[in-house]
Amino acid sequence: MNPPLEIAREDQEKLDEFLDAIWLQAGLSDNTLASYRQDLKHFSQYLHLQELNLMSIQRADLRDYLEFRGQDGSRRTVSRSLSTLKRFYRFWVAEGALELDPSADMTAPQVAKSLPKTLSEQEVERLISAPDISEDLGLRDRAMLETLYATGLRVSELVGLTMSEIDLVAGYCRVFGKGSKERLVPLGEQAIDWVDRYLDEARASLLANRHSDALFLTRRASAMSRQGFWQNIKRYALMAGISQSLSPHTLRHAFATHLLNHGADLRSVQMLLGHSSLSTTQIYTHVANARLQTLHQKHHPRG
Repeated sequence: MNPPLEIAREDQEKLDEFLDAIWLQAGLSDNTLASYRQDLKHFSQYLHLQELNLMSIQRADLRDYLEFRGQDGSRRTVSRSLSTLKRFYRFWVAEGALELDPSADMTAPQVAKSLPKTLSEQEVERLISAPDISEDLGLRDRAMLETLYATGLRVSELVGLTMSEIDLVAGYCRVFGKGSKERLVPLGEQAIDWVDRYLDEARASLLANRHSDALFLTRRASAMSRQGFWQNIKRYALMAGISQSLSPHTLRHAFATHLLNHGADLRSVQMLLGHSSLSTTQIYTHVANARLQTLHQKHHPRG
C-alpha cells in the first residue's frame, strides 16, 4: 500500500529548509534537488502513516522504511533513497538539531552497474540524418543532434546552451554541468558546420524579431525543454528504423563508446563528459578492454 499524500507540517518545514540550504551550499542542479525532494516526500508520507516524523525516528524505523521501499522499487531506488536520507540527517546533526544520525553506518544493497545502451555508428548516422533540413525546425534538430553526438553533452546541457557559450571560430562550447562546474568541449567540424548553417538559415526565422539568448529555439523563440527534445529524438529514431529503446543519454553513451573504439583513453573521455570521478567513466571500461583485446589479437605474434 502506498503512503498517504499528507506530510506533517514540521516535516515539510525541515524538508524545505534542508533543500534550500544544500542548494545554496553545493549549487545542485534542479534535477538533483527534485530527486532529493521526491525521496524525502515519499519518506515523510510513510512516516505520517506510522505516526512518526523526520526528526524523531530511530535506526530501526529507517530500516523498516527501506524494506518497505524495496517492496515496490528496485535496489537502485533503495540505494538512492538511503543516500538522500544520509545527507539529510548528516545536515541536521551538523546544524545541532539532532544529536544522533539514525542513518549512520547504514549500507544500501549493492547495485550492479549496467552497461549503458548505445547505438552503432551507422545507427547514429541514420538518426542524425532523419530531420527534414528543408524546414527551420528540421535544420535546428539536425544541428542539435550533431552537437549532442559531437560533444557528449547531457540533454539538459544541450538545451541550456546560449549564444554566448558557443564559439564556432574557436570550435568549442562552454558548458556548465552538474554543480555549476564549467568545462570547454570541442565541437568538431561537422557540428560546427551544421550549427553555423542553423544560425545562418533558421534561427532568425524562429526568433521572428523577438529576443532570446538561447542557442536552439522553439517557434516561441524560447529554449527547448528537455522533454521536448527527447520527444523529437524518439520520433527521429522511428523514422530512422531504430527499434531499440533509447534513453535521453543514448547519444552521450554513443559519444563515449565511439571515442574509445577509435583510441581515446578513459581519462580524456571523463573530462569531455564532465564526470567528477573517473570511477563514473569506468562503466565504459568494457569498451576499452574489448578494443585492447582486438588490437592484441591483431598485432601480437601470439595473439
